[in-house]
Amino acid sequence: MNFELDEQQRDFAASIDAALSAADVPRAVRSWGDGDTAPGLKIWSQLAELGVTALMVSEQYDGIDASPVDLVVAAERLGRWCVPGPVVESIAVAPVLLAGDDRSADLASGDLLATVAAPPQVPRAVDADTAGLVLLAQDGTVADATAGDPHESVDPSRKLFDVNASADSRPAAVDRAYEFGVLTTAAVLVGAGQAMLDQSVEYAKQRHQFGRSIGSYQAIKHKLADVHIAVEMARPLIYGAALSLADDSPDTARDVSAAKVAASDAALFAARSALQTHGAIGFTHEHDLSLWLVRVQALRTAWGDPTTHRRRLLEALA
Repeated sequence: MNFELDEQQRDFAASIDAALSAADVPRAVRSWGDGDTAPGLKIWSQLAELGVTALMVSEQYDGIDASPVDLVVAAERLGRWCVPGPVVESIAVAPVLLAGDDRSADLASGDLLATVAAPPQVPRAVDADTAGLVLLAQDGTVADATAGDPHESVDPSRKLFDVNASADSRPAAVDRAYEFGVLTTAAVLVGAGQAMLDQSVEYAKQRHQFGRSIGSYQAIKHKLADVHIAVEMARPLIYGAALSLADDSPDTARDVSAAKVAASDAALFAARSALQTHGAIGFTHEHDLSLWLVRVQALRTAWGDPTTHRRRLLEALA
């Protein structure tokens, strides 16, 4: 049995990397946080051309109707490049909530960005001032909503908003949408963790102390190796959870929560190690590493914090 990604999935990941490496994503993230979304929306247009925004949309609405595994492939790359905007909500959660809704076609084309609040675990919607569609999902129903009071996030590029329903609610697969939100957040975290590991390895080769690159010291080697192991151990759990979602497994909640816990821990470990490797410069606003550091802090509690998912995991195993 082969658990590797197939050639098409590897090519898809490579195409996302190629597009985002040519874009100045850090500048777009900073601009997004300052209220200028134009550079970030240009990146979203490129992602739409690659089919990222259409992954979870039904073919009936010009989507790809891809598997959750394909979604994880894309989400990890978006985390790797720290793409701004409501990534999880727009490409993973909204397509599930809008199943059968004609607006799904606009999601697929990238003409519509969506964000979602799903209390109690997701009480506020990210980027509700930028998204063209705001949804409020709870108790098995979804309703169009409007942005209310804003709240600051630890990540300046992720503004949070209270939301208020602006239309009648209608039945929706809210529980399934939540699992997609958790899984996609986990994949983005793994991508972010890998990005910080890669940055740390490169910096360790360049930074010198006592006449040697710090990467030559055993303590640094062991620290970065431990980060690599943590990230690699999270990946199988994410892909396993994606398969559970694809098969509507009764163990989906268990598998998704396990993936979120592992991804959160791995990304936090990568962030701490990256900061130790870079020193104080890594947390300055001018250094790009700071963008991933705050993104990880924000996403660890998005779509359920680690304590919530550990509790859900324990309940499933009891």
